[in-house]
Amino acid sequence: MYELPPGGSALFGSTEHTVTVYEDTLIDLGRRYSLGYEEILRVNPGVDPWLPGEGTAVLLPGQRILPSGPREGIVVNLPEHRLYYYPKPKKGETPLVYTYPVSIGKMDWNTPLGKTRIVAKEKNPVWYPPASVRKEHAARGDPLPAAVPPGPDNPLGAYKMRLAIGGGSYLIHGTNNPSAVGMAITHGCIRMFPEDIDQLFALVPVGTPVYLVNEPVKVAFVDGEVYLEAHPPVDAEGQTAAVNIEQFEALLDQALGPTRTAVHWDLALDVLRSADGMPKLIGLEADSDAPAEAPAVAGDPSLPPGA
Repeated sequence: MYELPPGGSALFGSTEHTVTVYEDTLIDLGRRYSLGYEEILRVNPGVDPWLPGEGTAVLLPGQRILPSGPREGIVVNLPEHRLYYYPKPKKGETPLVYTYPVSIGKMDWNTPLGKTRIVAKEKNPVWYPPASVRKEHAARGDPLPAAVPPGPDNPLGAYKMRLAIGGGSYLIHGTNNPSAVGMAITHGCIRMFPEDIDQLFALVPVGTPVYLVNEPVKVAFVDGEVYLEAHPPVDAEGQTAAVNIEQFEALLDQALGPTRTAVHWDLALDVLRSADGMPKLIGLEADSDAPAEAPAVAGDPSLPPGA
């Protein structure tokens, strides 16, 4: 839970570091710090996710740029594998945002895009596997029953919230396999850590709007500084796609408006290609006394070294 940045800013949170003890795994640390599987692995290359070893330095990417669009209800950014919830503030209260890692649909079972809403909530749900899912499991020699009761074998976990899309077949729910949270692994539903869905379920009323967006690139302009955050893009089938430079340029224009900036383009391209999900400083507001026609150039010396 974070207070929304003042003045409409989109950048919030902070990056942290920790050192493992002998029983730690990256998966355990991710859950402890509200980070999904791919999210924590991507920024710790070379670290074994299951046996990192005692005394290993681990980066915890806790700084983020809010997705563009409405700051209301639930926003799920599919490439980011992350959910944002903006509760409606009461008079005099500071606006808040809650954010959680989630799993999304895998290839051929993609999570749909667009605006929908929560139409029902249920605690201790029974899972009725769709015919297509039962067929998939049967083909693997792992047949499913027609109904799975509440309990440790139920992949919906302890809570589900139904969305008004796909005939009600798409859900936000818990899981009995928390180590997989943060992957593209579901049959289109949005899967959360058990403790996260427990909190969100209590906060979210029926009727809450839900925005399912595909925003691999996010830009923020904060106090004269330009930040870029990139995630591996996904296409309509949920597969990793190529970096879209034109999309970045359009987002940059939208974030900056008429403000003139000096952008380190080589660094920006590196951020887009690495797509590690961490906001990086890529530009600064230009001197208002500089000539209007002065172009932004790569390697601008006004940027801090290694920014």
